[in-house]
Amino acid sequence: MYELSILLPARNEMFLGRTIQDILQNIDGKTEIIAVLDGYTDVVPEIPDDSRVRVIKHDVSIGQRASTNVAARASVAKYLMKVDAHCAFDKGFDVKMMAEMHDDWTMAPLMKNLHAFDWVCPDGHRRYQGPSGPCKDCGKETVRDVVWIAKKSPNSISYCFDAAPHFQYFGEFSKRPDGKGDVTESMSLQGSCFMCTRDKYWELELCDEKFGSWGSQGIEVACKTWLSGGRVMVNHKTWYAHMFRTQGGDFGFPYHNPHSRVEVAKQTVRDVFFNNRWEKQIHPLHWLVEKFWPVKGWSEDDLRKLRGEIANRGIIYYSDCQLDEKIAQPVRDRLLQISKDKSIPIVSSTLKGMDFGVRNIRFPSLKRGYLSMFKQILAALEHSTADIVYFCEHDVLYHPSHFDFTPPDKQTYYYNQNVVFWGITDGHTLHYDVNQLSGLCVYRDTALVHFRERYELAEQKYRELSENEFNKWVRLCGFEPMTHGRIQWKNVFKYDGWKSLYPNLDIKHGANATGVRWKKEQYRNQHLLVNWKESSIDKIEGWKREDWEVIIK
Repeated sequence: MYELSILLPARNEMFLGRTIQDILQNIDGKTEIIAVLDGYTDVVPEIPDDSRVRVIKHDVSIGQRASTNVAARASVAKYLMKVDAHCAFDKGFDVKMMAEMHDDWTMAPLMKNLHAFDWVCPDGHRRYQGPSGPCKDCGKETVRDVVWIAKKSPNSISYCFDAAPHFQYFGEFSKRPDGKGDVTESMSLQGSCFMCTRDKYWELELCDEKFGSWGSQGIEVACKTWLSGGRVMVNHKTWYAHMFRTQGGDFGFPYHNPHSRVEVAKQTVRDVFFNNRWEKQIHPLHWLVEKFWPVKGWSEDDLRKLRGEIANRGIIYYSDCQLDEKIAQPVRDRLLQISKDKSIPIVSSTLKGMDFGVRNIRFPSLKRGYLSMFKQILAALEHSTADIVYFCEHDVLYHPSHFDFTPPDKQTYYYNQNVVFWGITDGHTLHYDVNQLSGLCVYRDTALVHFRERYELAEQKYRELSENEFNKWVRLCGFEPMTHGRIQWKNVFKYDGWKSLYPNLDIKHGANATGVRWKKEQYRNQHLLVNWKESSIDKIEGWKREDWEVIIK
């Protein structure tokens, strides 16, 4: 009867056999290894023939978390230890870990870096592990020389995550009194090695597949342990060494791992833990941050947001994906930079799939139209976790100051009236105070009430009317919630305007869903043309040439 099962999920891992060999050489207790070969497309490395090793093969990859769960189901041991398939270990690490374990703990050994191999040429030049290629000294072919050395430093014993959330090393904590000793607490984990009881593994669902195949696992495991009343610990009495693959090429992550999938894991962490939606928690997340305060990557405002004292903000972006990429790409690039600088996550809703924002909802079967746009907006609102949302469109260059506004009332729709219409063919610009959907900022719950009602009514009208009649009905409604009284909505809210410090640039390119009239006499209601001002793009305050010139190059 084994006391510990080591779970080894592996896909195209060339060092799987060497890792298993290392474990077998260094375990001293009743320990077994359960390796899951997850859809190998590379040659499977030779695995030691040993009764303590079990191998489960999948012809098609199911993902790292799912493979770890497969291995866990095969175990009947008291303890489980998930390990990456490119690690080395201290002698007797299994016994040393079990000797310190408590049933409500999740524990990791001290982590070293693994120097697994060098590239060596015929002349003896050596290059530290990384992508393959010729010798950088003499240009001759190189071969891999496996050295398998646990480096003396660094010795990592404390981890955290920031407000994004991103994994962080937390060396500052190890200098505090609470961070000293043979077994110490850690806010988070690195994810390549952790140990718990088999009962806790399943009770807390420590490899929940809704987080995706890979990403944010250390945060998931740590949050579930801490918030359920357990403790996350690091055992300094033993160690493991992990090989880091950060250089890309053929020395990168073996799973297909696009940015969008990594962001899904981060967004799920935010949704589940930052919003305190995990049903098994007895502590809110701010309790954990406060326990380790100050925490790297967290500001006072971040903590106040977590407590609910400051509302979380988010961007929803919707596009039919038919706009010329010479315009659409710079708009997205600018939004991404604003999102990064101001920590405002983007949820995108598009008719074609794209790797944009923390989450992308795609509707490839829908055709461009008003009903599709309403559905996209509703989907983005439902998938966002923000308290406050900024509506953003694919043909508006947004100024960072637009995102400094906070709605003072939760039941009011606010429109940024500081917008300049820009004709990109001649550089002419026009401003007057106007309420536009692309400038809307509102509390998400309030927006959801209206757009659910709007979509339900629009869907009904779409079935009843011809396409031309339906489009006339939509224009009668108006696109900006609460600014027109031509439809008697069941749920009525107020609306108001505000002006950012500098204007947004609404790009008029000839294919806009709504046009613009450039002369005053073209407007029937002259009294609406408040603060009319015509100018040119190179004279717009708050904008540099390089900000907008990328659109017309």
